[in-house]
Parts: sequence; structure tokens; C-alpha cells
Amino acid sequence: MRHRLGSALIFAAAAAFTALPLQAQAFDHSAFDRLLAEHVRDGLVDYEAFEASPRFDQYLGKLAAFDPRSLPRAEQLAFWINAYNAYTIELINRHDERKSIRNINKSVGFIKGYGPWKEKLATVGDSAYGLDEIEQKIIRPEFKEPRIHFALVCAAMSCPPLRSEAYTGARLGRQLDDQARIFLLQTPEQNRVDVAQQTVHLSEVFKFRDYEKDFGGTEEAIGRYVARFHPPGPERKLLESGDFKVRYSKYDWTLNSQEQGRLVEAS
Repeated sequence: MRHRLGSALIFAAAAAFTALPLQAQAFDHSAFDRLLAEHVRDGLVDYEAFEASPRFDQYLGKLAAFDPRSLPRAEQLAFWINAYNAYTIELINRHDERKSIRNINKSVGFIKGYGPWKEKLATVGDSAYGLDEIEQKIIRPEFKEPRIHFALVCAAMSCPPLRSEAYTGARLGRQLDDQARIFLLQTPEQNRVDVAQQTVHLSEVFKFRDYEKDFGGTEEAIGRYVARFHPPGPERKLLESGDFKVRYSKYDWTLNSQEQGRLVEAS
């Protein structure tokens, strides 16, 4: 009798544990993680492979049915970054666009388009969002994390490269730091420090809209922020000094697809 009572108590406790809202602790991004590993190379995307994958549709379905407000803060931010990047891929495929995201919903003659980032195709927790709304109304004001500008990928060649893995709350800080270093130190066509000319070349990511506010609001503050990701040396010293000119690099809005990447290599 005692044994059966003990077993019953253990069973009841286990049932109560499994009934707890596990989604409050994390969201499973493993499907998106595998898709990114399989279909993203050097930041370039195989859009056709995502379009053909039922696993991608299933992942979007999971995003649509989930309310991330129950998650811990780091998990929430990872969720929204992944959602933004996943729905950007879906936007490109939904419009069968293979040249530039800016061709989507653009103005033609007297017909004024509302652009790609306003289209409410991103469903999360049974609510529909535009990509711009996710970034400007949720991610930036709620999390106040400048490194998101190196993680949100707008499907252009001059965007930060898309990671070949999904973001997770447990590794978010390391992933965002890594994204910053990759973008700031390994994309010289966008970001580089010319010590001899006392000139800092920066991506237009730093001046789109009011993004400079996220990095301190002035070019000197941006320099100090960028310096954090440079190793000790003359480049970092110049960035920290504030005594430099800024030149913004031309932004290439060509689609960040593997196909376009091959065309660039062949030209």
C-alpha cells in the first residue's frame, strides 16, 4: 500500500511538473537552426531551398502560434531576431523576388507602394506584424540593444551576414558579440579604419533612420562603440580618440542570395 501510495505521489508530482508552461522558459528554434546550417553559406541564402522546405513552413507555423511574452528576456530577444530573419526570407519567397528586397511593394508611377517592411506577413502569437513594426515597435524600444543592428538581416548584400545558426537566449550575448566582430572587422567594403587618413569608413546601418541614437548619438560615440570590438592597436586607438572623419559606404541592396553571390564572383 505504501509503495502504491508513493508511486501515486511521484506520478502526481511528475504530472504537475509536465503540466507547467514549459514554453515560458524557452522556444524551440532547432528547426530554423538546421535550415540555416543547411541553406546559408558565408551569409548568403539559398532562398529556393527555404521555399521548398516543409520544415520552414512548420517553423513559421510555430512562430505564428506562440506568444513570446512568457519567455525570459534573453529568450524573447532571440525569438524576435529569429522571427525577423525568418519572415524576411518568407517575404522574399512570397513575392518570388530574386533581385532586391526593395522591388517589393515599391511605388510605380502614380501608384504609391508601401515598401517591403510594412507588409503584415509576420504572424506571432496570432497577431500580424510588418518587419518594420517588429524592429521599430518591439525590438529597439523594448530591448535597447545596439547589437541587434548586426543581427537583423534585411536581405541585402550590404546587410550584416545572416548567421548559419539560430539565436538562442542561452548564447545570445556571445552570438551578438560575434556578429558585431564579423560585420565590423570582416567586411572592409562596409566597415574599415584608415589610420593614415584618419578616416573611419562605416556602413550606412549606422545612419539609417535614427539608428545613430542606439550607438550614442554622435560620430564620436559611434567610434567608441565600434572600438570595443577591435583588438588593441592603432585602429582602436583612433576610434577611441574621436579625432577622425567618417565616410559612409555605399549600400548594396542586391539580394543576399547565393545565386547573386555567384554572379558577383563571375563578374
